[in-house]
Amino acid sequence: MESVTSTFELIPAIDLKGGHCVRLKQGRMDDATDYGDDPAAMAEQWQSMGATRLHVVDLDGAFAGKPANRPAIQSICEHLNIPVQLGGGLRDLSMIEGVLNLGVDRIILGSAAVSNPQLVTDACRAFPGKICVGIDARSGMVAVHGWDDVTDVTAIDLAGKFEDAGVSAIIYTDIARDGMMTGPNIEETVNLAKAISIPVIVSGGVANMDDVRACAKHVESGICGAITGRAIYEGSIDFAAAMKELGA
Repeated sequence: MESVTSTFELIPAIDLKGGHCVRLKQGRMDDATDYGDDPAAMAEQWQSMGATRLHVVDLDGAFAGKPANRPAIQSICEHLNIPVQLGGGLRDLSMIEGVLNLGVDRIILGSAAVSNPQLVTDACRAFPGKICVGIDARSGMVAVHGWDDVTDVTAIDLAGKFEDAGVSAIIYTDIARDGMMTGPNIEETVNLAKAISIPVIVSGGVANMDDVRACAKHVESGICGAITGRAIYEGSIDFAAAMKELGA
């Protein structure tokens, strides 16, 4: 079922590791670039350049299976007046409620959506409009637990399970592209978006404005945004200029 969305967001990413703002390559914790020990200041920088939403990943939490950077998350939320979406290690309703209480606007269920699909349904019911599903894939197959394990479930099959759950968005990450500055896997992401009615956010590999424009062309297919990390930290995308071009 093809979805339709009318707006496109370019969403800056902050990945948290030990309270620092970092970027990984292909999700490898041992291949991190450190961009500073004040994530809230970094978040404020993106907001000042026109960001309409911030994407935050608790990397330590993703590996630990529980939130691990709570002070940094709370500080980010307290310093911003734009919505923050958070993923990483959220495994039950009490964890979800806990981070929402920190000021997070919506949360992302990733590995838990694979191992416990009922949690997505229950969370959508308990926290309407607050739940996204993060689907991380390698060659179209879902990966879990910090991308350590590749399952035999396809991304489209997993997304289809949540058609009627009330999920706000699917965040689709191609692991092979993430942090590699090689361009996003647009074809695969658009195929996913066309197969479901839930808006899809592109993640992984967005390296320059041509990539952003290529993603934004597919709004009518259900692509509602793209997440960018390393490209805006290293300057291959001028974030402020990008936001102006997108009309934010």
